[in-house]
Amino acid sequence: MSVRTSEALVNVMAIRFKSWLSSPSLLRTIISNLRLAARLLREPRVPAMLKWLPFLGMLYVLAPIDFIPDVLPVLGQLDDLGILLIAIEGFVRLCPTDMVAFHQAAIAQGRRYSPMVSPKTGDYIDAEWRRG
Repeated sequence: MSVRTSEALVNVMAIRFKSWLSSPSLLRTIISNLRLAARLLREPRVPAMLKWLPFLGMLYVLAPIDFIPDVLPVLGQLDDLGILLIAIEGFVRLCPTDMVAFHQAAIAQGRRYSPMVSPKTGDYIDAEWRRG
């Protein structure tokens, strides 16, 4: 492979990477996941242990120890961003699907936040057990 061919290949890869990063669909997906995660963090029926996942991602960003040091100009910040996005995506995927669907529909309809109400709210049996 000649030097010109390898330079051309690097240029093509750089152009594709820039177009991928500037893609509005990528930015739109990241913002929608952040909005959904914010709503799910406020949802009382989401398990508390699961709510720690985005905060652990944020803790990694704030921690002085990184996989790739922040002194490297771009790579240091990209690994922080990547870990944070993975933590948020994992949180959304691990949340119960009915809650995720409810909040996605609420965002699509432009409704303000309100906790998900169970369809069987108020239906319960009040009983007392007695030994015979």
